Amino acid sequence: MGTANRFGEFCGRAAAWAFVGVGGVLAYEVVMRYVFGAPTIWAEEIARMVQIWASYLAAGFILAQRRMIRVTVVTDRLPPRPKRWAEGFSLLWIVGFCLVAVWYGAEVAIESIDIGRASSTMLGLPQWATEFAIPVGFGLLLTQALIQLIDLVRPTDGREEPNH
Repeated sequence: MGTANRFGEFCGRAAAWAFVGVGGVLAYEVVMRYVFGAPTIWAEEIARMVQIWASYLAAGFILAQRRMIRVTVVTDRLPPRPKRWAEGFSLLWIVGFCLVAVWYGAEVAIESIDIGRASSTMLGLPQWATEFAIPVGFGLLLTQALIQLIDLVRPTDGREEPNH
């Protein structure tokens, strides 16, 4: 398994476990609310925050599995070399977008820390706890895209295709 796939698997497993956690928290809330008549003030907001984190963590896995939304009507008809160039170009766009998202996402989260912004719920979680999912998630996606870009340009000895 190549570096790109190992890193993507790590992101995918982390996201999958986070989604399991969301299911557990929501199941707990349903039981507490409808069986015991004692709803919590924390379950919905915690589940939402973990779901946001899981969604951003999953992006690296989705790229590693080559499941990002792609329009392949042209690239499927290209010979191998131009197809690799097109894939490299796409990865460069992903890298560029991720750099912007990491920069501005971190800026927003840091501003939330500076001004003490919190959610408007009874729990009042600090907003940065959710907002940092953007720079972290896009940072992971950036790392995955760079790994795949390196694998794409790394010379192969003809025995195997690069792992991307």
